[in-house]
Amino acid sequence: MSPIIENADVVVVGGGPGGSTAATLLAKRGHRVVLLEKETFPRYQIGESLLPSTVHGIGRILGVSEELANAGFTVKRGGSFRWGTNPVPWNFLFAVAPELSGPTSTAYQVERMKFDDILLRNAARNGVDVRENSPVTDVIADEERVRGVRYTDPDGNEREIHATFVVDASGNRSRVHQHVGGERIYSEFFKNIALFGYFEGGKRLPAPDSGNILCAAFDEGWIWYIPLSDTLTSVGAVISREHASRLQGDQEQALHGFIDRCAIVKDFLADATRVTEGVYGELRTRKDYSYTNSTFHRPGMVLVGDAACFIDPVFSTGVHLATYAGLLAARSINTVLAGDLAEARVFEEFEGRYRREYRVFYEFLSAFYDMQTNEESYFWKARKVTNLDTTDLEAFVTLVAGAHSGERALVRTFQAASDDLAGAVERTGSMQTTSGERMHHLFGTPVVREVMAEMNNIQVRGVQGEAARELPLLDGGLVPAPDGLSWADPAARPEEAR
Repeated sequence: MSPIIENADVVVVGGGPGGSTAATLLAKRGHRVVLLEKETFPRYQIGESLLPSTVHGIGRILGVSEELANAGFTVKRGGSFRWGTNPVPWNFLFAVAPELSGPTSTAYQVERMKFDDILLRNAARNGVDVRENSPVTDVIADEERVRGVRYTDPDGNEREIHATFVVDASGNRSRVHQHVGGERIYSEFFKNIALFGYFEGGKRLPAPDSGNILCAAFDEGWIWYIPLSDTLTSVGAVISREHASRLQGDQEQALHGFIDRCAIVKDFLADATRVTEGVYGELRTRKDYSYTNSTFHRPGMVLVGDAACFIDPVFSTGVHLATYAGLLAARSINTVLAGDLAEARVFEEFEGRYRREYRVFYEFLSAFYDMQTNEESYFWKARKVTNLDTTDLEAFVTLVAGAHSGERALVRTFQAASDDLAGAVERTGSMQTTSGERMHHLFGTPVVREVMAEMNNIQVRGVQGEAARELPLLDGGLVPAPDGLSWADPAARPEEAR
C-alpha cells in the first residue's frame, strides 16, 4: 500500500527544546509546520539546569515566561563550584554586580519532563501541527536537496511529508542527522562518561544560593548536584573513559563510590536515599557526549541541538545551545521562505554563529578544567591546557554569569566593560586557586562586549520586543530583522547596522 502523502513548509523532527523553539518561531511567521516526535510527552530527559538567556530571552520570545514562572521550578541564582585548591565552594552569580540584580538575573533548575512539555504545548498553541508517537523512519532526498521525511503514525500507517525544509532536532541517539552528510567528530579532550541518578532528602547550600547547581571536583572527575525541588536532587558523576571499567559491575556501588570520593557531596547526601521507583528510579549512563558534526546543514535540511553538537555539561549549556540553534534555524528558514535572501547565505550565517557559540564554550571549558591542580590524577593531568593567550573566549560570559543578566540587558548601552566583569568576579564569591590569575584573565578578556551584545539582544527582544541595532557578528555577515525572526542584509539596509 502506498504511503499517505501530504505537504508542509517545514517538518521538525523532535519535540525537545530545540525543535519546539524552531517550530514555534516558524509558525509565528505563518508557515505550515509539522513537528514529529517519536515519544509521547511528558517524557524523561536529562539536562535540568538552565541559563538565564534561555529563560528570559528565548522563553519570552516564545511566550512561555509566565508559564515557566508559575511551574514551581527551583530558582537558580548561578552556580556553586568546589573546584581548584580552595575547599570552600565559590560562586558564579548571574547578576554581574549587586546593583544589577533583579528578577531576570536568575534561571531555573527544571524537571525536563515538565519543561519540555511546556515548550511543546506552546508550539501547538502557536499553530504548529504537533504529532507525538510518530517516529521518522527515513529522509526523502535527491542529489539537489532534502525534500521531506517518511514516518509512522500512531496507528502504524506509513506516511510522507514533503516540505521545503527539514529541521532535525531529534537528539544525540537518532540517525536522522546522517542525511546532512559529513561525520560526527567526538572530542578527545572531553571523552567522558556520566553515571547519574536521583536522591530524596539531600541537603541544600545556604540561602540565598540553595537553588544553585553545585559542581564538585574529585580526583577521577566531578559530580553535579542539582536541586530540582525542596527534596529531589539530580546527582551525576562525570569520569574519564579510562575509568569505564568501574561502571561494568554494580552501578549502584560505583555511583556511591564516586560520591564517597567527593567530601561535600557525600555530606550533602548523608541522610538522603536514592530514588528507586518511577521515572527517576533508574540509574543511567551517557558516554562520549562531547561532539560536533562536521556540517550542520545541506540544502533543505538543518541540524539543531544534540543532533548537531554537544559539549561537556559543567556549565549547563545543553538547553542553551539547543534553543539558540532553534532561533538561528528559524531565522534562516523564515528568510528563505519569504524570498528575501539566498539559502546558501542564510545558512552560512546559521552555521557560523552556531559553531562560534560551540567553539567558545569548548575553549572556555577547557581552560576551566585547567583550574584543577591535582597533578597525580590522570583525569586532570590529561586536561591541562596551555597557550591560553591564543584561546578564543568570546562567549565565556554566557556560561558563567553576566551576559545573561536581564538587568544588564535593560541598561542603556546593553554592554559592560571588561573591568566591570573582572570586579564582579571578586564580588560573586571566593575563588582562591593557584589559577586565580588565569581566571582573572578569562573575565578580563576585551572581547566581552561582542558576546554581551549578542546574548543581551536576544534577552532584550524577549523583554522589550525590540533590540539595540546590531552590527554583523561574522565578517560580511547578516543581522537579525527588527522582530528577530529572520535575517537582514546590513549592506542593503545600512540603517540596521548603525
